Amino acid sequence: MNDEYVLLKEDFLVSQTDKKGIITFANEDFCKVAGYTLDELVGQPHNMVRHHDMPKAAFKDLWDTVKGNDIWTGYVKNSIKGGGYYWVYATVYPMDDGYMSCRRKASPDEIEAAEKLYKTMR
Repeated sequence: MNDEYVLLKEDFLVSQTDKKGIITFANEDFCKVAGYTLDELVGQPHNMVRHHDMPKAAFKDLWDTVKGNDIWTGYVKNSIKGGGYYWVYATVYPMDDGYMSCRRKASPDEIEAAEKLYKTMR
């Protein structure tokens, strides 16, 4: 299954990780969309939902930004357990003990622009 899951307008995905990117919390919306239970997510690296289409440069920028104690925003294509994918607009906040990511639905125009940009970043 390689179908796109389109978030609902009211979906708001939240996850927290430690400083090494290991998931310490995920809200119900994140679990629902990603297709994992909370128990399956906690203790795992957050990149378990990374889609192979995402360029490494995008995540380098994310990590450089949050490790510098700044807030990162951008569009992310993630994988769903068992196949499929979803796009989000993500905001990642540095915290004392790790990072918090809050994500909302990305519009079709935002996704199209992100896809074009990411093709240039491989």
